[in-house]
Amino acid sequence: MHEQMKSGRISWSQRPWASARRGRIIVAILAFTGILAALMQTIVIPLISELPELLDTSASNASWVITATLLSAAITTPISGRLGDMYGKRRMLIICVVTLGVGSIICALTSWLPLFIVGRVLQGAATSVVPLGISILRDELRPERVPTAIALISATLGAGASIALPVSAYVAQTFDWHIMFGAAAAVSAIALVGIVAFVPESPVKDPGRFDAVGALGLSLGLSLFLVPITKGGTWGWDSPLVIGMLVASAVVLIGWVAFEARTDHPMVDIAVSASRPVLLTNLASVLAGFSMFANHLILPQLLQAPASTGYGLGQSIFVAGLCLAPGGFVMMLLSPVAGRLSTTLGPKVTLVSGLTIIAMGYTGASFFMSEVWQLVIVSAVNGAGVGLAYAAMPALIMAVVPVHETAAANGLNTLMRSVGTSSASAVLGVLLTSMTRVSGGHEVPTESAFHAGFSIAACVAAVGIAVALFIPIRSYRPDDVRPRVQKLIEEGL
Repeated sequence: MHEQMKSGRISWSQRPWASARRGRIIVAILAFTGILAALMQTIVIPLISELPELLDTSASNASWVITATLLSAAITTPISGRLGDMYGKRRMLIICVVTLGVGSIICALTSWLPLFIVGRVLQGAATSVVPLGISILRDELRPERVPTAIALISATLGAGASIALPVSAYVAQTFDWHIMFGAAAAVSAIALVGIVAFVPESPVKDPGRFDAVGALGLSLGLSLFLVPITKGGTWGWDSPLVIGMLVASAVVLIGWVAFEARTDHPMVDIAVSASRPVLLTNLASVLAGFSMFANHLILPQLLQAPASTGYGLGQSIFVAGLCLAPGGFVMMLLSPVAGRLSTTLGPKVTLVSGLTIIAMGYTGASFFMSEVWQLVIVSAVNGAGVGLAYAAMPALIMAVVPVHETAAANGLNTLMRSVGTSSASAVLGVLLTSMTRVSGGHEVPTESAFHAGFSIAACVAAVGIAVALFIPIRSYRPDDVRPRVQKLIEEGL
């Protein structure tokens, strides 16, 4: 049986499932760890305007504090997933949490920009704990319990980001800002103890070799894409550097796909990723990630815009963060509903329902943006939609990928969400900074900019609905897809 587990060929009925009580403990620990990792993505957002002074540097250099974390998360997530499939998901989970703790300690002890960025890079690598955790659930829980557990873990990506904003704003305004990172290190230690004590190592492994060339190619291609996307507003979207890096990214990623399709033990199985169910789910993930992050970009600026503008609500950054928090709590509260919906009607229905709610939320936002309580409701509605959509995507992925590739496939899906959030930051960032007016001596986005932002987010969610409707609800065999992919490669893509 051990060899069957190792190859991923053991049947569901033969698996040594965790007891109900132990299963709940595993889910709780993985959810706690997911929230912790998500916190790292937004923990510095309340400090953005103060980072140049806090780190004694320019605003342009200080922005690397956020860019470095984004890059780290995008690059390490698919790599960690592949390593988890090969050497053990629990082992990689422990490494990620230790890395997060070390990064938090570095950030807590320094105000020197280069070292602080190193700490942020290590924190970003912890994003991998979410896809790793989801894959562990598939291996450890009975099939009927997996959808609800997946929904809860998936919700941590959005919930943690929402919760981080008011918490970090309050700590930054009340205490020394380094305390946030010291607290993160302490919480990382708690998560580590829980994982070591209660989370078992997965019996399902893929005994292949690590594709170092594929990992390097993916890292280079992602870096060449994400850096200009996040820095384009500063460098200029028409600058030779931005255009050159984007073109180089396309060339590298096309070459990477060709290489991965030919190698025996690829970093990412192109045959699996190119199949219609996985390809469309990942595309929907990009659009869902865009829609989710739009909430974090637009609402805080509208809440903090001066009341003298006639449309701004004049709230502090702490109050703005509190207004977003209900969206995160709704994501968590809806996870059991999302799980049951996926079980009874299928994850495709859950995904379409979630994107529909998001589209409706942003459409209504343009008409309900004159009071704080209205924006709280908008945040909660969007949180409900994101919770449903994020719960469905891993379930759709795991319904069709081989059992020994779940961590890598979920890692790639998480990467697609990150591409969506990065795209939202770039597109909406340009919008909100190009359509401005002066109020109280400061430039703030115009009312038309906020309406346009809501409309763009609603349209992106609508496109996501269209994509999701074409996701086939059937399983497939990768061997049926590989000949078609190989033919495309031989014909030069």
